[in-house]
Amino acid sequence: MALKPFLLLALLFFCALQVSSYSEINDDEQDQLALQVVKGANRRLLTYVDCKGLCQVRCGAHSRPNVCNRACGTCCARCNCVPPGTYGNREACGKCYTDMTTHGNRLKCP
Repeated sequence: MALKPFLLLALLFFCALQVSSYSEINDDEQDQLALQVVKGANRRLLTYVDCKGLCQVRCGAHSRPNVCNRACGTCCARCNCVPPGTYGNREACGKCYTDMTTHGNRLKCP
């Protein structure tokens, strides 16, 4: 009979310990939570991408950097991705980035 209250107390202590450990979120998890944004009609959670900074790197060696930055910014906002490097690697961002075209049927994304 004395075993039941002891087990109940031990279970209560264990549950309290688990709840207190879940409430402590480290800085990395807070940063990841802060970088999530709700986008689209279906409310998918997507990570935030610094389009301006990544497009400046991508278009840094372009002959017309303003035009490149504008197109890159549009593609980044829609696809949430900018390929690495200053040229090529378009397949790294997937079909959204590689298949986007202008009204003249030319590739839009740099």
